[in-house]
Amino acid sequence: MILVSMFSSLDQLDNLLKTCCLKMKIDTSLTILQVPEALSQAGLQFSVATEEDFDEIMAMSQDIYGGLDYLPTRYTSWLQEINRIVILARKHGKVIALESVCVIDGGETALVEGLRVAPQERGKGVAGVLLRFCSELVKSRFPEVKVCRLTRDDQLGPKDFQKYRIITKQGILLVRFRAEDLKLRLSELGQADDIQSYLSTTSTNPTVRLDHTAIQRLYLTTDLMHGVLPNATIIQDWQPFKLLPSNMSILLKKEIDWMVDDEANPTVGSLCTFPFHVPIGEDWYYLNIDMFGKDLNLVRQQFLSHLQRHTATLKGHVMCQMFLDPALWKPMADFCLHSLHVEL
Repeated sequence: MILVSMFSSLDQLDNLLKTCCLKMKIDTSLTILQVPEALSQAGLQFSVATEEDFDEIMAMSQDIYGGLDYLPTRYTSWLQEINRIVILARKHGKVIALESVCVIDGGETALVEGLRVAPQERGKGVAGVLLRFCSELVKSRFPEVKVCRLTRDDQLGPKDFQKYRIITKQGILLVRFRAEDLKLRLSELGQADDIQSYLSTTSTNPTVRLDHTAIQRLYLTTDLMHGVLPNATIIQDWQPFKLLPSNMSILLKKEIDWMVDDEANPTVGSLCTFPFHVPIGEDWYYLNIDMFGKDLNLVRQQFLSHLQRHTATLKGHVMCQMFLDPALWKPMADFCLHSLHVEL
């Protein structure tokens, strides 16, 4: 599967939502907006999501991604982000859809994500109505937003390329394992105490975990990462961010491990989310790794470092999703199958 991150001008993407200035607190009242007649005729009511809506939203979207939905873990934190708005659509008072937008790039870009539609309402145009409502909301309140960025994992047609400019394409490598089995396998490979030694014959550079000061310096005050990142863009868990202080402030509030192979001259960098629970079962966790760079040995090395660090205390099943250069997908898949003995 190929992940494509894109952006478009606001005028070209007027059926997708764009939103507020980065430093502006979002007003939870929607009464100011004049809802277009076409939307009001759809019989939907719109509101800003609250903590009290959590159970209803979870019931609506419980089958999303086959039980691997990230929303249950992130919903509460989304509501606390001042640069994000989460809108609900109701029908006869019942929540039937959700959409979220996060404003980045110093207030000029909107990230569209989190669309959910209740199973019984899918295929009826609800998503389009909700997106048009959000677009009108943003146009009315936040004209500063100029660009909408989004990520798609489907095939693009000629019309898409008239609306979008591609930032990059990434391969998605998804593996599954039991944490206990992986720890045993790493131990067999001699990884339990020193994960660097396994690839020492092919790479002399150890992985370096970056603290906040090092991250700011490496990504913002130098251009060292420009040749590593696609189009000088950090793509973290499907979201593309320009190298700006405001974006770094957003990213550093998240639970992410940052690694490079060499602070002085990086060739490969990676970001790994901390494990989070998913609804499929009580002992199921999800792990996302964003990998930048094309050196296979260094990619393997950082992948193993992240796995060792973030599965050390886990018990149960782990789904690990890694985004990487498409050319590295096949050799990394082979490495996972034949060296780590994990399941694709």
